[in-house]
Amino acid sequence: MFGLTDWIQTKFYQEVKEETKLDTIPPLLKFGLSIEQIAEALELDVEQVRQAIEKQGQQATESNS
Repeated sequence: MFGLTDWIQTKFYQEVKEETKLDTIPPLLKFGLSIEQIAEALELDVEQVRQAIEKQGQQATESNS
């Protein structure tokens, strides 16, 4: 039987979990948290946070064009 533990181990679950963390970065920046603080709070690498910020900045620029 497919239980909660099995669900948590699926690739889909892991991808959604990661995406949710990345979506949380902009509000945390607005609260004044540093990249390092965000990385620690979301259990991500500092580089992952930097890349997410850069990617979200590019998307915002493209949508304003």
